[in-house]
Amino acid sequence: MLPKTDPPLLKSTKSSDYSHYFSSIQTFVSSHPRSWILLCILSLQIFLLFCIYSLPVSFSYHHLPPPLVTTNFSITKSTAIIKEQETPTSTPSDDICSDGKVYVYELPKMFNRELSEKCDELNPWNSRCEAISNNGLGRKYTAVDGQRIIGKVVPEHLKSSWYFTDQFASEIIYHNRILRHKCRTFDPSSASAYYLPFYAGLAVGKFLWSDNYTAYHRDYHSVKLLKWVQKQVYFKRSKGWDHFIMLGRISWDFRRSKDNDWGSSFIYMPAMHNITRLLIERNPWDYFDIGVPYPTGFHPKNESELTQWQDFVRSRERKTLFSFAGAKRGKIKNDFRGLLLDQCKDSGNRCKLVDCGGTRCVNGSSAILETFLESDFCLQPRGDSFTRRSIFDCMIAGSIPVFFWHRSAYYQYDWFLPSEPESYSVYIDRKDVINGTSVRGVLEKFSKNEVRKMREKVIEYIPKFVYADSKDGLGSTQDAFDVAIDGVLKRFKAHRNMWDRNENNTTTTIRKLK
Repeated sequence: MLPKTDPPLLKSTKSSDYSHYFSSIQTFVSSHPRSWILLCILSLQIFLLFCIYSLPVSFSYHHLPPPLVTTNFSITKSTAIIKEQETPTSTPSDDICSDGKVYVYELPKMFNRELSEKCDELNPWNSRCEAISNNGLGRKYTAVDGQRIIGKVVPEHLKSSWYFTDQFASEIIYHNRILRHKCRTFDPSSASAYYLPFYAGLAVGKFLWSDNYTAYHRDYHSVKLLKWVQKQVYFKRSKGWDHFIMLGRISWDFRRSKDNDWGSSFIYMPAMHNITRLLIERNPWDYFDIGVPYPTGFHPKNESELTQWQDFVRSRERKTLFSFAGAKRGKIKNDFRGLLLDQCKDSGNRCKLVDCGGTRCVNGSSAILETFLESDFCLQPRGDSFTRRSIFDCMIAGSIPVFFWHRSAYYQYDWFLPSEPESYSVYIDRKDVINGTSVRGVLEKFSKNEVRKMREKVIEYIPKFVYADSKDGLGSTQDAFDVAIDGVLKRFKAHRNMWDRNENNTTTTIRKLK
C-alpha cells in the first residue's frame, strides 16, 4: 500500500516546485524515450481494459473474463453433485475433453424437480405432465396414434422415434442429457464450465397469462435462484463467466423491463449479466444469448435411425412447389401471414396450405409433416416472435425454408446452420411481397438442379436439428445438444485464452520497463 500524503504538505507546495517537477519529467522523456513509449503503451492497455469492463454487458461483444484463481476452495454441501443422478461410466479424459469439462450443480429441488413433479400446476388451463414426460420428449406415439395422427406418413420402422414434443421442453431435455455428457465431471475444481439446471421457462409459464399474478410471482424463482448461486464459491470466483443455463422459452420472455409488462426480468438481473444462456430464440445483440434449435417430434435412438430418416426424406416425391402452415392474425393490421395465405390459395396446386386457425397444427400433427414432405419449399414468416418451431419441422422433412426476416434464422442459429444462407434457404424481403412480388414467381425461377442442391444441404444438416432419444446421444454423430454444449465449452476456452494472452502481454511490458 502506498503511504498516505500529508495534507498540510500539499497546501504548502509552491509553483516553483511544480516547475521543477515538470522539468524533471521533460528531462526523463528526452533521456529515456523508449522507456517512456513502453510506459505509455502499458497505460493505454490498462485504460482499454477499464473501458471494456465499463461497457454495458448486453451490447458488448468483447468482454474479457476475470482471471480464474487456482486457489483450492473447500466445497460446501450446496455445491455437491446431484445424488440421485447417474454416474458416468468413466472419468472424462483430458484428451476427449480438450475444450474443458462440465460440472452440473445440484440445485434445491424447487428450481427443477419440484416444478416437473407439480406439472399439473404449470399451466392455468390444463396439465403439462404429458408434455414434459419421457425426459422432456413428451408422449410417445402409440399404435392408435400411428394410424390417426401420422398414418402412412412415417415409415413403420421409424414410428417409435416420434413423440408429441412440446416446443418449450428444452430445459428438461438438456438437463437429462447433460447428466451423461462425456465431459461431465463430479469434481468442480476440475471443471471449466458450470451448468445451472434451472427450469426458468416452466417456473414463469404459469404466471404469464393472468392479471392475478404480479411481477413478484413472475420473478420469484429467478430471484431465489440467483441468491443461491451467488453464494457458490465457483460463481464468486468467475462472477458467472464460466456458468451457463438453458432457458426453454424465447429470450424476450425473460426481458421484462417494467413490472406490468410481459414475462420475467431474469436476464436483466445483475447476477445474470455474465452467464451464457441457451435459448430457442436469442437476442441477436446480446453476446450471452445463444440460439439453439426448437425441439421437433423426431428423436432418433441411434445413427442408423437418423440415416434412414435422411434417406427417406431424400427419396420423397415432391408434388408441390411450396407450402405454408399458419393462421391469419385478424387483430393485426396488414397481417403478413394473411398475405401469404392468400398467395398460397391463389397459386392453386402449386401451393399446399395448412390453415392453423383450428387445431390442425398441434404437436404431432400429421397435416404439417405430410405437407412439408411433399413440398420443395416451405414459407416461414415470423411467428409470435421472429422464430417459429415450424422452421425446424420444415427442414426435418427435407423442405427448403423461405424466410422474410433475417432474424428468423440467419441471426439466430450460427452453430447449427450452414454459413452461406443461400446454400439451404431462400430469402424474399417482406417489403417486396407487400408491394406485390409473387412468392410463386420467385420460387419457380430456381432450376431443378438448384433445388436438389439446396435440399441436399438441408438434409446434410438434419443431425444438428434433432435431439436424440438416447442419454448418450448418437455416437460419433453430433445432435443439436452435442453441438450446443461443445460450442459453449469452446467459447469458454476462448475466453480463458484471451485473458491469458492479455495477462501475458501486460506482464511482458512490465518486465521490459524494469
